[in-house]
Amino acid sequence: MKVWQKNLILIVLAVAIAALPLWLLPNAEFGGADGQAEEVVQELNPGYQPWFEPILEPASGEVESLLFALQAAVGAGIVGFVLGRITKKPGGKDES
Repeated sequence: MKVWQKNLILIVLAVAIAALPLWLLPNAEFGGADGQAEEVVQELNPGYQPWFEPILEPASGEVESLLFALQAAVGAGIVGFVLGRITKKPGGKDES
């Protein structure tokens, strides 16, 4: 199996993993861990007040999601670059 075939299979699997829950559960509410943690804290201690406020509050949930995705993409790029440099074959030329 060629490398491009393996990559294509991995891409299709990644898309399927992301799309299947949305397709199988169209009316489901997909919440994040932050919202669930806030609910638990309010349940355990109804009078709790956070001890700090965010320095920069995003304008909307969509902007917050965009910033989170951008942060994840930059982090994945850095990790991929470092792993590529670490696993580079000695001599400067890759065998194909």
